[in-house]
Amino acid sequence: MSAAARQLGARVYIALMVIAALACFIPAMLFWEPTNLAKFACYLIAALLASVLKVSLPDIEGTMSMNFLLTILCILDLGLAQTLMIGVLKTLAQFYWKPTRQLKHIQLIFNLSQVTVCCAAAYGAYKLVLNHVFHGSLPLALLAAAITHFVFNTIAMSIIIGLTEEKPIRKVWTEIYLWTFPYYMVGAAIAGFVSFIGGRIGWQAALLVLAPIYVMYRSSRLYLGKLEAEKQHAEKVSHLHLRTIEALALAIEAKDQTTGEHLQRVRVYAMELARELGLSEDETEALQAASVLHDIGKLAVPEHIIAKPGKLTPEEFEKMKIHPIVGAEILEQVDFPYPVVPIVRAHHEKWDGSGYPNGLKGEEIPIGARILSAVDCLDALASDRQYRKALPLDEAMAKVVSESGLSFDPRVVEILKVRYIELEKLAHEQPLQTPPKLSTDIKVERGLAPDAGFAESEKVSNPGERAENDRELIAIAQREIETLLQLAQKVEGALSFEDLISLLAVRVKRLIPHDSMAVYTVQEKALAPAFVSGDNFRLFSSLRIPVGEGLSGWVAENCKAILNGNPSVEPGYLNDATKYSTLRSALAVPLQGKSNVIAVVALYRVSQDAFTREDLSLLLCMCSGLALAAENSLQRNKQSGSNTRPTAAAAKAGRQ
Repeated sequence: MSAAARQLGARVYIALMVIAALACFIPAMLFWEPTNLAKFACYLIAALLASVLKVSLPDIEGTMSMNFLLTILCILDLGLAQTLMIGVLKTLAQFYWKPTRQLKHIQLIFNLSQVTVCCAAAYGAYKLVLNHVFHGSLPLALLAAAITHFVFNTIAMSIIIGLTEEKPIRKVWTEIYLWTFPYYMVGAAIAGFVSFIGGRIGWQAALLVLAPIYVMYRSSRLYLGKLEAEKQHAEKVSHLHLRTIEALALAIEAKDQTTGEHLQRVRVYAMELARELGLSEDETEALQAASVLHDIGKLAVPEHIIAKPGKLTPEEFEKMKIHPIVGAEILEQVDFPYPVVPIVRAHHEKWDGSGYPNGLKGEEIPIGARILSAVDCLDALASDRQYRKALPLDEAMAKVVSESGLSFDPRVVEILKVRYIELEKLAHEQPLQTPPKLSTDIKVERGLAPDAGFAESEKVSNPGERAENDRELIAIAQREIETLLQLAQKVEGALSFEDLISLLAVRVKRLIPHDSMAVYTVQEKALAPAFVSGDNFRLFSSLRIPVGEGLSGWVAENCKAILNGNPSVEPGYLNDATKYSTLRSALAVPLQGKSNVIAVVALYRVSQDAFTREDLSLLLCMCSGLALAAENSLQRNKQSGSNTRPTAAAAKAGRQ
């Protein structure tokens, strides 16, 4: 039930209670029977004194007094009008005498109405049993009055608390009020005894109830005090689990810097869907923890795979698929008091059984995992990722809807489709808790060498080995590079880096179809364009890409190629509204020098997934063969003091 629906339900319920109270109170006052005013005053004073003895109830904004015993006594010895009047006056006393918190007038109106209805119902039950059912059986009539008062009072309070404090009504009744039933039974027995004594020694015996009321008050406080101590202990344990969750989430954040806001939005979405679907408290707590921790298994996935700004290779995806299993194994060590592990293990399972790691299908998947997978997908689509820009929220929701019954539980998708705009606003209203910054970028000065010594620096693997099945293509690429290198030798070292790359571009154009080409050189931890040709010349010429960021920056940092990446993830690529590009796929490879990457060669095409593995093998082979000559050319440029900028030849090629 949404917040608006709960508020409307609470207003309607209070209005009905007020109408019922007026229907009971007004006729009773019209037929007020003459009575002994001293006796009425005595009962009223006892009720007012009992109203002071109130205890705070656990987990809710409410108190309970012991004056229900006086109510039962009034039913036995007074008329309906006097009973209702005493009930109203003692409620006013309880409301205004040393309130534990600031109370609202609407609460007073409801309490007065609820007390009136409860007293009238108990009085009616007493008279019905006494006069019409068992004909004079006072004990049974007394029992009926006590049970009726208990039922009407506790259920009425449970309903209003459930509507206003967003708690399950049944849970409120069973955990907060059900334990008071024995007090009602004891109170009924005491009231019957006092009424019997009053018939022998006079109505002043009503004051005798104050002693047992005080005993009941003290025993209630002791019982509730024990409950409060147990609650505080449980809260400490819960707080410990929460801190564990936050620490583990921080570990994920250190691994993947894009998860902070994503995890918070997923948590907000998931909690709201849990309420809509009526999950139990344990299921809800488990989902809340899992919404933060579901990607903890990525700690076992190499960082270059997590941060890759392009599609994963089959081998990389196989490595990525272990993260739900590893995450579940990590969390099994925490011993959560609710089922977090099954949700984490199954959050990549799909409704039709095509997910991983176990191929669970339909309701075999835990409900928490079904909720998590849908909201996780929606927020991922609507957020920037290394391999693509964010989709508009409506488009992201449409994609999730298209997978209803395939990837996602149709019930979950249906609720999400109705409430996703509301939930997005709610997520943005939540304050983002900024985690402490981890020291991942500092340099530790001490430590000369690892205990096992240093290994040789790794080189880019031989492109010929990567493409053993493409020998003919590799041979073509090698012949092209040999021709180019022979040309460079003939000019006796006069061939500059720009000229060398221009010649490479001519040969690449013959072998690998593309619409644009850019070569970025590494300059002070950033990539600067040294050569650009084809479409969007000015756009690529203006880029300066930090190493490690975007598509080309990732290639430079990890010395790995990317096949059919998304060009739009390059930093600055589409930041300017005047710049527009229709390029949809990219092929980028590192130009590896003797010790590090000296440049990145990137090809771009308009169509989606346009490059093939053969294209990748060709470009890797050509760049590997050219790397040494390119590095020597760059060194000559530095010695001569010239800067590497997009050349005039490149500019001309870009305008053609």
